[in-house]
Amino acid sequence: MLTRREALVASGAAGIIAATAGTATAQSTFKLPEKFSPREVRVDKDIATNTIIIVTGKHFLYHVGEKPGTAVRYGVGVGRAGLEFKGSAVIGAKKEWPSWTPTKDMIKREPENYAKWADGMPGGPENPLGARALYLFQNGADTFFRIHGTTVPRSIGTSVSNGCIRMINEHVTHLYDRVSLGTKVIVV
Repeated sequence: MLTRREALVASGAAGIIAATAGTATAQSTFKLPEKFSPREVRVDKDIATNTIIIVTGKHFLYHVGEKPGTAVRYGVGVGRAGLEFKGSAVIGAKKEWPSWTPTKDMIKREPENYAKWADGMPGGPENPLGARALYLFQNGADTFFRIHGTTVPRSIGTSVSNGCIRMINEHVTHLYDRVSLGTKVIVV
């Protein structure tokens, strides 16, 4: 549940009030814990529509769509300590089956895992960005942080990424279809 303090920081509004419905999901043979399954939740009507709020400490992403006072809450994986993104951004690009290139910092930290992909990896089912990616921008510039699918569904509910927000591929596809360029993203 989004605390009042987190919601105030995120949007100047009160927090999540109550869960109202849930759905189950699975990817491959992995069974996602029910608490991370998408569900509609009520939110304070002062939270602007077409906004995404990510509460990293709780591993939840809230998408406030077109209907004031409601959001869809998804379970997510987030950046590990020291690599997490915090603050505000907007969705500056959207890509289906995106290609991926590790950052220079990723290659420097873990060359054994990332150096072989220094020239990039084409999109597809083995690509770590998964089925869809929403690119976070600040002041018109790419932050290199993404909300994206994952090839590691067990990472949902954990803090293990290089800073990006991971979602089950089915969930990121659902979100991708409902957000537009310019959607505000607040990460607390």
